[in-house]
Amino acid sequence: MRTDSGHDLRHHGDAEVRDDGGSLVDLAVNVRAETPPTWLREHIAASLGGLAAYPDGRAARAAVAARHGLPVERVLLTAGAAEAFVLLARALKVRRPVVVHPQFTEPEAALRDAGHSVGRVLLREEDGFRLDPAAVPEDADLVVIGNPTNPTSVLHPADAVASLARPGRVLVVDEAFMDAVPGERESLAGRTDVPGLVVLRSLTKTWGLAGLRIGYVLAAPETVADLERAQPLWPVSTPALAAAEACVGPRAVAEAAHAAHRIAADRAHLLAGLARFAPAGLRVVEPAQGPFLLIRLERAATVRHRLRDLGYAVRRGDTFPGLDEEWLRLAVRDRATVDGFLRALEKALDH
Repeated sequence: MRTDSGHDLRHHGDAEVRDDGGSLVDLAVNVRAETPPTWLREHIAASLGGLAAYPDGRAARAAVAARHGLPVERVLLTAGAAEAFVLLARALKVRRPVVVHPQFTEPEAALRDAGHSVGRVLLREEDGFRLDPAAVPEDADLVVIGNPTNPTSVLHPADAVASLARPGRVLVVDEAFMDAVPGERESLAGRTDVPGLVVLRSLTKTWGLAGLRIGYVLAAPETVADLERAQPLWPVSTPALAAAEACVGPRAVAEAAHAAHRIAADRAHLLAGLARFAPAGLRVVEPAQGPFLLIRLERAATVRHRLRDLGYAVRRGDTFPGLDEEWLRLAVRDRATVDGFLRALEKALDH
């Protein structure tokens, strides 16, 4: 287990398409393309008439609770999952937090900013980046893990993740991409039998709401109360509350389930296309279950820059602890976009 930093924990996929990258085809940001849908944009727009009043999150909180079969006391609405990481870092009294890497770097960044010394458990490429519960120190009193994990696209078995729970330990499971998994299999959302469990969900990825900032926490009522006390007043805007209520309703859940199957088919198409580059040394972490893939190839940094020249943005992997400059993350896109990307990749590798 490592405690050093040495990585740019605040580098995220949006950096690849800001400024001079605005015209690139985006395979760097893990937000579903062609979102938010028209019906959701119209629903959010209809909420603007209520902007003179302070936000009232009761209806949205009840809707999230109903979505997961939980009492409202187990739900906290947040300005995206990123705010939840900050609240956890600031509000919980922990002595030895541990983050399982490679994964989304914001949890560790938030913990460090709050003054914590953070331990790392680095999952290994030779194990397919699969979770080894025995690698987590017994005295860790906060453990953070993503499922499915960004950037590896590994979906850990729910039982393996739940086995990390201990009396006196907070187990934080980042399920920001779980609704992109058909059937949301291996999810722990809705579970109340796992001690210390905190599940984080984001509505920004599947629904294309990164600019609106909306997510939520599912946890024991006392944990929710601790986090809520650390929030400012009215932390979630009225339009974001309207989005939350809509995105957890039956219509939206059914639409997300349909999208998850489409993502799986598009991912299979991308995997098949990447397979032809295996003789060039390209390797994919499999089985991939998220809306993105992690690939390894020599000269990845050079290939990434060549892809930019050809009009495509991909996510560098070396800012994730446990990875180096030979790794790239690719968001899953529709078949036409993928086919164009594969042609560009062939040129970038042959250059």
